[in-house]
Amino acid sequence: MPDNSRTAAPPADRPALDAAALTAALTSGGGLWRAVEVVEAIGSTNAELVARAADGAAEGLVLVAEHQVAGRGRLDRTWTSPPRAGLTVSVLLRPDVPAARRAWLSLLTGVALAEAVGEVAGVRASLKWPNDLLAADGRKLAGILAESSGNAVVVGVGLNVSTRPDELPDTGTSLELVRGEPVDRPAVLLTFLRALEQRYARWVEVLGDPVSSGLAQDYLAWCSTVGSAVTVTMPDGSVLDGVAEAVDWDGRLVVRTDAGLLELASGDVRHVRPSR
Repeated sequence: MPDNSRTAAPPADRPALDAAALTAALTSGGGLWRAVEVVEAIGSTNAELVARAADGAAEGLVLVAEHQVAGRGRLDRTWTSPPRAGLTVSVLLRPDVPAARRAWLSLLTGVALAEAVGEVAGVRASLKWPNDLLAADGRKLAGILAESSGNAVVVGVGLNVSTRPDELPDTGTSLELVRGEPVDRPAVLLTFLRALEQRYARWVEVLGDPVSSGLAQDYLAWCSTVGSAVTVTMPDGSVLDGVAEAVDWDGRLVVRTDAGLLELASGDVRHVRPSR
């Protein structure tokens, strides 16, 4: 069950999300989403939905935490955000697609998120393979984490919305810092979930084919990694330099190095950074 541990009171200019209003807005016409649950505090939204997936929960559940106290990113990196300063949301999906295509879910989620922050906040962002949303100056706006549980996939997003400089690492930023004025947090969430639903439906309809669904083309339009010189840090600490040339049929990054082409899954690498 959610961990409702005590957290610091959020400031008055960070209002709470309204679960009933969000659910009504998303489910009035049917479709993928069944309900939006909002909890004040939790250890990890992804961990909670992975557990529910193992217990047989149906596809279409959305869980949002106003404060996540044990958030994780890729490779178990931490993700923290002050109460109500961002959007910490996980969704439960059961895609009927070949297992190898599931890597595209993180990329699909990134495209939906980039579209939402552009539409609602007017912030032009880019996607860093495999799971980061970046502002124009390269600072991180959001991270994405997909985790499998049987035939289910839980996809989590942590997006900085009103986070201030003193609440962020040096490498991070928020929508309000980039825009210079307040951003409607519920509107970003609703727009993101609607975009995610539309893209997910098209992708599943063609059995996860990233080309015929249009996902591959759209991802490349948002991706700042492909076409760039990159430095890849492997799990053992070794470093490779090359040029990111493509994302392949299974969502792997194709990097040309002096030794030839490498196809890298997200779990194969520790970091992929632009070369300096």
